[in-house]
Amino acid sequence: MKKSTFFILMAVIAVNLAVWIGFNRKVPDQPDWTGKIQGVSFSPYHEGQDAMKKIYPRPDQIDSDLRVLKGQVNSVRTYSSMDGFENIPGMAVRYGFGVTAGAWLDKDLEKNEKEISNLIRNAKIYTSTIKRVIVGNESTLRGDLTVEQVIQYIRRVREQVPCPVSTAEPWHVWINHPELAKNVDYIAIHVLPFWERVPIDQAVTWVIERYNQVQQAFPDKPVLLAEVGWPSLGERWGMSKPSRVNQAMFIRQFLNVAAEKKMDYFIMEAFDQSWKIPLEGVVGAHWGIFDIHRQLKLPMEGPVAKHRPIPVEFFISMFLGLAPLLIYLNQRFSQPNNGRLLFAVILQGMVSAMVWMLFIPINTELLFMERIVWALLLPLQAGLLAIVLINAFEMSEMLFPVGLKRVFRPFLPGADRSWPKVSLHMAICNEPPDMVAKTLDSFASLDYPNFEVLVIDNNTTDPAIWEPVKAYCEKLGERFRFFHLGKWPGYKAGALNFALNATASDTAIVAVVDSDYIVRPNWLKSMVPYFDTPKVGFVQAPQDHREWEGSGFKSMLNWEYWGFFQIGMVHRNERDAIIQHGTMTLIRKSALEQVGRWGEWCICEDSELGLRLMNAGYESVYVPESFGKGLTPDSFAGYKRQRFRWAYGAVQIIRRHWRLFLPWNQASNLTMGQRFHFATGWMPWIGDALNVLITWTTLFWVVGMLTMPWIFGQPLYLLLFPTMGVFIFRMAHFMMLYKVRIDCSFKHRLGAAVAGMALSHTIGRAILAGFTTSNQPFLRTPKCENQRAVVKGLRMASEEVLMLMGLFLAAFGIMDKFGTDNPEMMLWVVALLIQALPYLAAILTSMINVAPVVRSEIQKSPIWDFRSRLGITFGRRQLSQS
Repeated sequence: MKKSTFFILMAVIAVNLAVWIGFNRKVPDQPDWTGKIQGVSFSPYHEGQDAMKKIYPRPDQIDSDLRVLKGQVNSVRTYSSMDGFENIPGMAVRYGFGVTAGAWLDKDLEKNEKEISNLIRNAKIYTSTIKRVIVGNESTLRGDLTVEQVIQYIRRVREQVPCPVSTAEPWHVWINHPELAKNVDYIAIHVLPFWERVPIDQAVTWVIERYNQVQQAFPDKPVLLAEVGWPSLGERWGMSKPSRVNQAMFIRQFLNVAAEKKMDYFIMEAFDQSWKIPLEGVVGAHWGIFDIHRQLKLPMEGPVAKHRPIPVEFFISMFLGLAPLLIYLNQRFSQPNNGRLLFAVILQGMVSAMVWMLFIPINTELLFMERIVWALLLPLQAGLLAIVLINAFEMSEMLFPVGLKRVFRPFLPGADRSWPKVSLHMAICNEPPDMVAKTLDSFASLDYPNFEVLVIDNNTTDPAIWEPVKAYCEKLGERFRFFHLGKWPGYKAGALNFALNATASDTAIVAVVDSDYIVRPNWLKSMVPYFDTPKVGFVQAPQDHREWEGSGFKSMLNWEYWGFFQIGMVHRNERDAIIQHGTMTLIRKSALEQVGRWGEWCICEDSELGLRLMNAGYESVYVPESFGKGLTPDSFAGYKRQRFRWAYGAVQIIRRHWRLFLPWNQASNLTMGQRFHFATGWMPWIGDALNVLITWTTLFWVVGMLTMPWIFGQPLYLLLFPTMGVFIFRMAHFMMLYKVRIDCSFKHRLGAAVAGMALSHTIGRAILAGFTTSNQPFLRTPKCENQRAVVKGLRMASEEVLMLMGLFLAAFGIMDKFGTDNPEMMLWVVALLIQALPYLAAILTSMINVAPVVRSEIQKSPIWDFRSRLGITFGRRQLSQS
C-alpha cells in the first residue's frame, strides 16, 4: 500500500469515527427508582377493544391486568363506573389495591345518571377499598358540561358517599374556575407537560411549579396529581418529544421528586391504549408504563438507554466501506491526492448514511405504518445517495483535472495531405428560411476542399417555407443539394437516413449540423485528421450558442448548456464514453452503415447511434472547443420541450440497451468505463424523477396528516436528512465545478443553476413517462400569443405554479396545525420549501423570459402614457424648462 493511500484511508477512518461519536450522545443518568409507584391511571383496554365502539374489556382481562400491577403500584384510578369498570373495586380487594373510583360524565345526561348511581353504590359497598371518588374527567375542558352542572353532580355525590369527592380537570381549569374548588374535598389536577409543549429537560420542574401554583391558589385543599406522565411514541408537540428514553427520564425523575415532597399522584397511565389514536393521534396510544402486550417499557434502574462510546454502526460502516475504498484508492494512483481524498471521504459518508438509515428501525421505535413507509422509501433514499456518489466522482476528477489523460485539441493541418470527402447533412422541418440561409452561408465558407451539402426538408407542408431554401441551395452551386420529402416517417433520423442514401459514393465522413448553426471555416480541417486513426468512429465538438448576449433568459440557458459540454462531456471523454449529439458531429460513413444507420425508433437518435458505435468497437473523440454556434430556445416552453425530449429519449435508450451496461454481460463490447458512464450518466435525471415522486408522496401525506391524523401520523423526519443533504450537495457540486471549469461570473453561474433547477420537474416527468409509455407523449406548446406577457409566463410554467402552490399550502398548513416551535415539523416545513425551489426556479425563469415584453406592455399602457405626460419616469420627476 502506498503511503498516500494509507494516509487517505486513515483520514477517512478518523472523519467517519468523529461523525459517529459526535452523533452518539449519551443519555444523562437518572436516579434509580426501587419503590412502588403510588398510583396509576387504570384503563384495562386490550388490542382491538375500543371505548368509542363500545368494545370493553372482559372481567378476566381486567383481573389479569390488576395482577400485572401487583407489587408495582399501591393504587389505581378508574374513569367509569359502567360497562364492567364498576367491578374493578371488588377485584382490587384481592390484590390489596386502593381505588380512586371515577364516573365518566359527558353530554349524555341519561348515561350520566347511571354513572353517578353506580359510583355512589360502589363507594358505599367498598368503603375499605375506595379511598376517594372523582366525578367527571375533563368534562368542563371538553365543553360537555358547564361548571355549574359539574358542581351539581359533585354535590349530589358528596351528600351520599363516605369518602372525599372531587372532579378532575387540567390545572388551569381550576385556576380559571375557583368556584369548583369550593365544592370539592380535594383538588384533582391533570398536569401533562407534553401537551404544554415543555421540553423534557424542563418537564418535571414545570410539573412541580404547576402543583405549587394550585396549592397556593387553594391552600385549604389537598392537591392530587390525578394525571401526570409522558408518552413513549408518537408525534412531537412543540418542543415536547415522545420517546421511551424521554418517558423513562421523566418517570424516574418525577417519582423521586414526588417521594421526596410526599406528593399524591397517579401516573398517566398503566397500559398503552391503541383506541385513543383517533382522538389524540399516535401519541395518545403510548402513555402507558406497560405496552399493549403488558410488557414494562422503561427501566427503573441503571442506564435509561444503552450506550456504547463507539457505536456498532461505525464498525459496520467501515466494514462495508473498506473494500470499495481500497479498490478505488488502488486504481486511482494517477489522480491528485486531494481528489482521491475528496471522493474517499464522500464514498465512506454515503456508506455510513446508508447504514444509519438501515438502523433507524433498530434505534427508533416505529409504528407498523412507519416501518412500511421506511421500507418503501429506503430504495429511493439509496438511489439519491448513489446520485451523490456519481456527482462526487465527477467532482473528484473535474475539480482537479491535472489527472485527466484523454485530452484532444484541434489539429493544425499541414499543407501536404489528402482530405477525405465530407458529406454535410442538415435536416430541417418548418425552419425559417432566413435562419437556414445563414447556416448554408457558413457551409459555403468552409476552408475545406472536398465536401458536399445535403439539405433534407421533411414534413414541411407550406411551400412558402421550403421553396426559398431550395432556391438558395441552387444559388450556392452544385455542392449544395436540396430534397423535399413531404410527409416522411422517422422524424430527424428518417431524414438523415434518406440523406445517407443520397450521399456521394466517395464520401468517407458524414457531418451533421442543426439548421440554426453557423460553423467556423476551420471546423473540418481541425477535426477530420482524427479519422486517420481507423478505430475512431465519430468526432464531436460541443454545442455552443450565439445571440444570447443582452438577454437575461438566453444568457441563463447558454451557461447552463455550456456547463455540460465543459464538465460532463470532458469527464465522460476520459473513459471514451461521451454522448454523441446531433449537431457539430462527424461520423465515419462506413461505421455508420455497419451499425445499422440512424435509429428511427428513438427520438434521441444521435445519442443512441453513439452508443452503438462504441459497442461496435469504435472510439470517440471529443474536442471541447467551439466550432459552431446555434440559437437557444426563444421561450421557456421551448426550453422545457427540448429537455423533455432529451430525457424521454434517454429512457428509450436505457430500455433498449440496458443489458449492454451490465458488468457481467460478456456479449457487450463496451469497456467498464463506458458501462459505468452510460449506466450512471443519466442518474441525476432519474434523481429528478425520484424527487417528483417524493414531492407527490409528501403532498399526499401532508393532506392526510392535516385531514385524517388518526391514519396519517407525523411523517418520519429522520428520512428527510438524506433528501435535504442530497439537494444541498448537488447545488454545491454545481457551483464548485462551474467556478473551476467555466469562465463566467458568479451571476452567470447562479443564472445557470436556476435554469437547470427550473427543468427538474420537466425532466422528472419525462423520465417517468419514458418508463411507463412506449411513444413520446405530446407536450403541448402553450397558445398564449394573444395574452399578456405575465399570463404567458405563468402558463409556460403552469404545472410548476400548481406544484409550488401545493407545497406552500402544505408548509403553511403544517405551521398552522403544529405551530412553529416543533423542531421536527419545522424540519418538514424546511424540506417542503426546499422541494419548492425547483418550481420557484421554473416560474422565475419563465418570468425572466417574458420580462422584456412585460416592460414593453407597461410602456404602452395608458398609465405609462399618463406618467410620461407628467414628466415622471421610474419614480423621478423631470421638470422641463419653459
